[in-house]
Amino acid sequence: MTWLIWRQHRTEVCVLGLLVGVFGIALLVLGTQAHDLFPGGPARCTGEAGVSDACTASFRRLDAEYGYVENLLAAFYLVPVVIGAFLGAPLLARELEEGTWQLAWTQAVPRMRWLAAKLAALAGVTVTLTALFTAVLTWFRQPFDAWEGSFQYDAFDLEGLVPVAYALFAFGVATAAGAILRRSLPAFGIAFGAFLAARMSVALLARPAYATPLTTMEPVPAGGSEDRAVADWMIEHGYADATGRRLSWTEYDDLKAAADRAGTNLNQFLHERGIQQYGVYHPADRFWTFQLTEAALFIAVAAALIGVVVWRVRRRMV
Repeated sequence: MTWLIWRQHRTEVCVLGLLVGVFGIALLVLGTQAHDLFPGGPARCTGEAGVSDACTASFRRLDAEYGYVENLLAAFYLVPVVIGAFLGAPLLARELEEGTWQLAWTQAVPRMRWLAAKLAALAGVTVTLTALFTAVLTWFRQPFDAWEGSFQYDAFDLEGLVPVAYALFAFGVATAAGAILRRSLPAFGIAFGAFLAARMSVALLARPAYATPLTTMEPVPAGGSEDRAVADWMIEHGYADATGRRLSWTEYDDLKAAADRAGTNLNQFLHERGIQQYGVYHPADRFWTFQLTEAALFIAVAAALIGVVVWRVRRRMV
């Protein structure tokens, strides 16, 4: 069985392995250069931007020299989806397209054992390739995470457990779509579209509700504030009057215009009137709780889809 699975899917495995290898080598080279900007390591500067001159200078160089790479990496959350869909789409669809199911399902190996072996092998490759890719990417992002934290959208979707969960979700959707449509390419497209729809819905609607956000309220500092590292996930922020009533942005613009007319520093003007600034946020220490929650959600859907595949094969499908 192992030899046959390799013969059937070696092209996909080799292409994906090459893809992950090329990306990994590029990130290792660039990451080594980015890490060298922090003599004591990026972890030493966590929370120190704006406090330590050396760390502030390192972060500025990081943004100037490698900020473009971070922006490009925002699209890399699709790599796990490509891995999962590319391996899942042909798992059953190719057998049905080429008619080889007639041979595969009539041999000494029962078709459910045949299915279990293929699912285990290709899901294992999906997890392995995605985990390797995620490990290198997480290491590369360490200097950026020291400044921005890991809770931002462009970091949360690339690190931790969720990339593997995304890959398994895409694998499940592609395998189920292939079993139903009996075509590899449409199955790949459906997996890709389903992930984009699910990911956007979860990121915008479900993720902020994994836990009750916290709220902070503090007076506007008279002298303004320096830039600093923000590891928390800020969901909402704005201004409130002395009683705590939140101001609309129109009201804030009116105050800003009044400060301009008076020729007064804006922060000093707001401070004198008791204006406060508020933030609604999830603290950084919830990162792994949110990771576990979201990973469990996508893996549960993937498991349900694999259940559909098993049901279809058990019924012989043809």
